[in-house]
Amino acid sequence: MVSRVGIPRRTFQGETANGGVGIPNAEQRVMRSSRTNLSYRIMTAIPPGPPPSTGYPVFYVLDGNSVFATVTEAVRVQCRRPEVTGVKAALIVGIGYPTDEPFHPQRYFDYTPEKTAKYTRKPDGTMLPEQGGAAAFLDFIQEELKPVIAREYPVDLTNQTIMGHSLGGLFVLHTLFTRPEYFRTYIAGSPSIHWNREWLDEREKLFTAALDAGSLQKSPGIRALIAMGELENAHPSGNYRMAREMAVRLSKLENRGLSAQWHSFEEEGHVSVLPGLISRGLRFAFRP
Repeated sequence: MVSRVGIPRRTFQGETANGGVGIPNAEQRVMRSSRTNLSYRIMTAIPPGPPPSTGYPVFYVLDGNSVFATVTEAVRVQCRRPEVTGVKAALIVGIGYPTDEPFHPQRYFDYTPEKTAKYTRKPDGTMLPEQGGAAAFLDFIQEELKPVIAREYPVDLTNQTIMGHSLGGLFVLHTLFTRPEYFRTYIAGSPSIHWNREWLDEREKLFTAALDAGSLQKSPGIRALIAMGELENAHPSGNYRMAREMAVRLSKLENRGLSAQWHSFEEEGHVSVLPGLISRGLRFAFRP
């Protein structure tokens, strides 16, 4: 069932609310995946104006409950002057969960490539949810969700982006290294590399070897942006350093089909980095 995306009705003092505040041209539905056997809230937003002859570029956004509206508004406002902003009209697809909370515990399963023995409890001592379902979640996106989007909207199948933050950033890197042909642009914000560091290191080596062999080259090439808030450098996980070093290694693969960049957002932390990451990620995906 498809419904409009909006904010529930609320009455303010001295006023009468006639309805909720909605996001223009946005809808949502719940999809049950046969790959993960879990349900997802799928949010879509069509930009203003007719689609280009090739169809809309598509932005798949993880943690849709927390950032779908921000990404949608960034595109809706900036795509009106692409020659100035560098942002063009795109279809936004938020992948979230059936909850009104910004984050859902299910993300621990969907975004992590494998279970880890090191991170099993939350800061308060309670057990973390099940982990290690990234492969099945990626199958859901590629084999179940993408066909629905392509069937219902005019989209450019050669110009698709995936954006994720924190554990979502880890999942983006997992996808880049294991299934680089699935998307054209990969945006990994504050990736939780420490969660599956050894696993990710090995997949990066295999990915680089495949690029060296020429088996993964594609036109117009793969793009990857890795970014973090400057204040994250103080976190004991070491993710800031590991992400920066990874970006430097990947940037050396320019002549082998991958264009990679690193960016550090001044005076931003793990969560406050999100608005800047979104705007920069959009420009990165649309750069010439």
